[in-house]
Amino acid sequence: MLILVTNDDGVRAPGLWALVREIRRLGDVVVAAPSAQKSAISSSITIYTPLLAARRREEGCDVHSVDGTTADAVKLAFCELLPERPQLVVSGINFGLNTGSNVLYSGTVAGALEAALYSVPAFAVSLEATDDPQWSVAARMARTIVQKLLRRHSKEPVAFNVNIPARPASRIRGTLATVTEPEPHADSYERRQDPRGRTYYWLRGTPARRDDAESNGAPETPTDAWAVAHGYVSVTPIRRDLTDHGALKEAKKLLT
Repeated sequence: MLILVTNDDGVRAPGLWALVREIRRLGDVVVAAPSAQKSAISSSITIYTPLLAARRREEGCDVHSVDGTTADAVKLAFCELLPERPQLVVSGINFGLNTGSNVLYSGTVAGALEAALYSVPAFAVSLEATDDPQWSVAARMARTIVQKLLRRHSKEPVAFNVNIPARPASRIRGTLATVTEPEPHADSYERRQDPRGRTYYWLRGTPARRDDAESNGAPETPTDAWAVAHGYVSVTPIRRDLTDHGALKEAKKLLT
């Protein structure tokens, strides 16, 4: 099985290489990822400048360093860089969670969704930020989840958004199938002045966390934010279709 690994933290990020070392147990790995940090770039692509891709061998696999976004890297891999279409795409491991509304901004998630457009099974993997990220632990968990979900029979192009809490493996309470947290971030900006007296701003968003449910038992339909806050790995199926089908029916009635 040919497996494409990508990310948005850049081709030299430690999370990517921890993932490569585990995922290669499932097949032949090729890396195609941005040459530089591209966090929070979502699904943006490069259309007004040419893309450069540098190839090298590292840790026994082909590595393509693309001077664009994560979506660029995945598109280029499918169309030009790979000898054949991959059977699996895994994006990550991201430094920091991609729960709730973060899925709209995340380059990591965008990499998985881009693969889903090609009807290829895809996973986005993110680890809660901490001073001492346990990349190898997160990578092993990711591989286990990928192995289990590759058994699904549906051929619908779905990506899975995996978020792992920053805990020792012994304190992970399990893995939950979740929905995306609907509550938005509590966004705010810190205003500062540069040496020339010009005002500039730093984003200081506070992630949504669902701590209101009983911590001893998961709600019937837990959110990704709730799961991670309570020590679970969250796995959320997502897809590129942004249509609100309920509102579509109402709109049809009102427009006829």
